Amino acid sequence: MADARSTPALPAVTRRSDYAPPPWLVPQVALDLALDPSATRVRARLEVTRNGAHAAPLRLDGAGQAPLSVTVDGVAVNDWTLDGEQLVIPLTGDAHVVETEVEIAPDRNTQLMGLYASGGNLCTQCEAEGFRRITWFPDRPDVLATYRVRMTADKARFPVLLANGDPIAKGDNADGTHWAEWHDPWPKPSYLFALVAGDLAVNRDTFVTRSGRTVELGIWVRAADVPKTDHALAALKLSMAWDERVYGREYDLDVFNIVAVDDFNFGAMENKGLNIFNSRYILADPDTATDYDYDAIAAVVAHEYFHNWSGNRITCRDWFQLSLKEGFTVYRDQGFSADQGSPAVRRIEDVRALRAAQFPEDSGPLARPVRPESYIEISNFYTATIYNKGAELIRMMATMLGPQRFRAATDLYFERFDGTAATCEDFVACMEEAGDIDLSQFRLWYAQAGTPRVSATLMHEPAGGRATLNLAQKVPDTPGQTGKSPQVLPLKLRLFGAETGQPLGDEQLVILSDTAASITFEAVTERPIVSLNRGFSAPVIVESDRSAADLAFLARHDDDPFARYEAMQQLMLDTLVAATVEGEADHAPVIAAVADTLDDTTLDRAFVAEAVLLPAESFIGDQLSLVDPEAIFQAREALRRDLARALDARWRAACDPATIRPYAYTPQDKGVRRLRNVALGYVTASGASDAAALAYAQFEAADNMTDRQGALTALAGGTSPQRDAALDIFYHRHAGNALVLDKWFQTQALSTRADTPQLVAELAGHPDFTLANPNRARALVGAFGVNQRAFHAAGGAGYVWLADQLLALDALNPQTAAKLLPPLGRWRRFDPTRAALMRAQLERIVSAPGISKDLFEQASKSLEG
Repeated sequence: MADARSTPALPAVTRRSDYAPPPWLVPQVALDLALDPSATRVRARLEVTRNGAHAAPLRLDGAGQAPLSVTVDGVAVNDWTLDGEQLVIPLTGDAHVVETEVEIAPDRNTQLMGLYASGGNLCTQCEAEGFRRITWFPDRPDVLATYRVRMTADKARFPVLLANGDPIAKGDNADGTHWAEWHDPWPKPSYLFALVAGDLAVNRDTFVTRSGRTVELGIWVRAADVPKTDHALAALKLSMAWDERVYGREYDLDVFNIVAVDDFNFGAMENKGLNIFNSRYILADPDTATDYDYDAIAAVVAHEYFHNWSGNRITCRDWFQLSLKEGFTVYRDQGFSADQGSPAVRRIEDVRALRAAQFPEDSGPLARPVRPESYIEISNFYTATIYNKGAELIRMMATMLGPQRFRAATDLYFERFDGTAATCEDFVACMEEAGDIDLSQFRLWYAQAGTPRVSATLMHEPAGGRATLNLAQKVPDTPGQTGKSPQVLPLKLRLFGAETGQPLGDEQLVILSDTAASITFEAVTERPIVSLNRGFSAPVIVESDRSAADLAFLARHDDDPFARYEAMQQLMLDTLVAATVEGEADHAPVIAAVADTLDDTTLDRAFVAEAVLLPAESFIGDQLSLVDPEAIFQAREALRRDLARALDARWRAACDPATIRPYAYTPQDKGVRRLRNVALGYVTASGASDAAALAYAQFEAADNMTDRQGALTALAGGTSPQRDAALDIFYHRHAGNALVLDKWFQTQALSTRADTPQLVAELAGHPDFTLANPNRARALVGAFGVNQRAFHAAGGAGYVWLADQLLALDALNPQTAAKLLPPLGRWRRFDPTRAALMRAQLERIVSAPGISKDLFEQASKSLEG
């Protein structure tokens, strides 16, 4: 496939306001593909119908291929033209059959969009605009069609032929090729098209739906990897049952297939009946996958399955509505994951991810609303704002409606818009109608970028037994948006008595919709402390007048697990910010609060592990007007060291080898392992003479990847001989396993060592490093970019190195390159010297010859924002 990468000086901008319905619809599609890695022939038969009264020609999108033939109603035509990358065919009637033939080269498709080669197999990725790289088509999400697909390929090389829908026929040819036909009876947009051809083995099972239908399930991988698919297959069955129980959604085909591939830009793709996954989200066994990997596999399998209704049966009218399917489905997979383990820990993990990825987006040059207004390259829409913040919008509506009304609203949405391409407005309207609620103002969440800031001040009048909570909100300015209106903020809160530690009344849901509001509480007989934004009921930044003592109190007494965690984190954060700015801070309140948490045997060990972790360096930097990476690092290390030394006995008890049991993937065992590895990190931070030996002993004895990588991470930041030995053993033990070697690269790229920039540069020359695989690029280049101390080391060498990697990667895979650029885009947050060095690299990227529009949009917006 040709790689049309030339970019105009000013790339075209697509705007939401310019949306118009498609002039031609395509109710039915038939594809005939003669598959070959270097020369695949694609014949497409489109039944097209005119949509409305107009005289516009048929416009079909393409990317890099030329038409070999064009026929209309069976007659070859020559009056077609090319307008840019669109094939324009004049048509006189209201319905026609248009057939085209093209040839493409999957083995030269390094962008991994359309039909491409991976590990000897052929597979597709068509979201958002990859189908046009396969054949000519009106490649937009509001053109829905039913598909019949016939594939022919060499049987020895590609014995397995899969596509969307259900299989309907197959056979062998005399020349050593074979063929298979698939039919998908459900109308879908072209971005959901999928096929896979390869030498694959399958792990099979069945699922019986609530109506009694038997669905054949299959996970297709390399033969050697089949034993590593059991967890994913179990997660799929749990997802199917959960969606029936919680949302009333039943699967609608006779088969459901998943294929795992090594080269994939995304985590996975929800193609109808044929999900294609990045292998990291399918393959797992205790020796090669951590507990985090197991959890992530279950969550992603659930996410893609849930898309069958929230994304496939109901799709997006246009790409500006992307959060319609992604935000809703993230919310659904978060609910599933919470039900499989600890809801409190899952909520902590979700909020941590939001703060790590989405809050920086909202405060930087790439800030955009959940429903954006324009784009240059659609692939740049796939961000934490669309996914994670979009899920928080659904959560807020669910909070305001309550469980019963929210379920009624989703039932209405699925019933009303089944088989259509809908909008965010359609979804919100169903919430209003079934929930009997006015969400007019709430819609601002879809239109305004930025993270609202809420200030909270609690006043107490002991004589009158009255307390008053004063709340105020501000939505900050972001690029292109100033002077914003107040938004609807559902804030859960509860008062606790400072003397008794008991709740003073029930939890309340306060809807803050004005710039400021006051809430009065009566019969408050002791000094109250407010637990605010419980469960993180609104995705906001809270600034309160609670003292360190108040936060420590809530860390001990709050009955909302997330709020208890949040109080501990805020106490730590305030201490670290003070130490960074002033050079020192009192560590005693943090040490006491952590000790209390460790000693509370009623708490889930997984929750304890999350609560005692210090905030990340990047999150500390987010609280400062000017980020000082080295000062933040030193402040955090000092607190870690004091916590480690003051609570040494407790940490050692948590990671005592005598407590280790044979590996089991259960919530209880996961919690023990999580706390063990957090504790090991603290022992290492103490500087104890035996710390490296203790970590190395765990590394050698580990019967699972969670403990092995936990020990390796503890060692990676040091200079001990055990560090080098462990890295060498880890590499040779797992050589040939790409997913595990990703961990090896990533662990070193995230190291706190002062020489990490030099080590990362050396790793880029390692024989096992390649930019051609997105996972490997993310493991080294992406991890280094978020290593705040290493990336921002004085002199700017890290900035130059990242820009070098991005430009090299852009020539192969623009989409992945663009996603790794944001660390450079935060240059305004740093001192003038660093800012100038970062800006210089952005300018270098923007002016590079032949830069893709993916990378151009991200870099140019980072300079302008």
